Amino acid sequence: MNTPGSRPDFEVAGDDTVLAEWVADHPGALFAYHPEAGSDIARAVGLVEPATVATSGDAHTEVTLDVLRLADGDVAVNMIVVGTPPDQLRRFSRPIAATLSVDGAAIATQRTTTIVIATGQYLRGLDVVPRGHPGDGRLEVQVYRLRAPERRAMRARLPQGTHIPHPRIAQRPGHHVEIVAAQPLAVEVDGRPRPAVRALAVDIVPAAYRLLV
Repeated sequence: MNTPGSRPDFEVAGDDTVLAEWVADHPGALFAYHPEAGSDIARAVGLVEPATVATSGDAHTEVTLDVLRLADGDVAVNMIVVGTPPDQLRRFSRPIAATLSVDGAAIATQRTTTIVIATGQYLRGLDVVPRGHPGDGRLEVQVYRLRAPERRAMRARLPQGTHIPHPRIAQRPGHHVEIVAAQPLAVEVDGRPRPAVRALAVDIVPAAYRLLV
């Protein structure tokens, strides 16, 4: 939901992870966000002139946004990647052994290299989840099962989001995701690596915070 801008509760400067930490500590707050170059959530909401937000709130729009909440209480404002990120998939990237469910429904993961859980759209500026919207009250899941010779072409299409639809990239909207693995899995949260995990549960939290754009 978009509403006319007002004075922010907090000003935050940094990358998406820094914003996520503030949101976790101040749910529902209104933020004037001064993003670092490359912020994916800023790109998704069209935040192009952050330096003017805090001093001229009446000239800006207040946008209500969702977050991804992990079981440990941490949040992500944009995207979680399990396995090899899409922009790093190569011919010899190994599959992960894991089970995946979205809203309680099992999703096939044989030969899966990558699971993307997103509320946003971009990953390092690439249009990985073209239909992702950080304020629509749902998360988007992508499951990559591409054959080795297909991965280079997929990477070339990421900037424009034309890598999907693809018969070996499954897409599901949802509200709750669970992943369980026999071995530790690589995890990236809002573009930063996290310690490997054997289990991951993620929920969408609608209207978790507000941003001036």
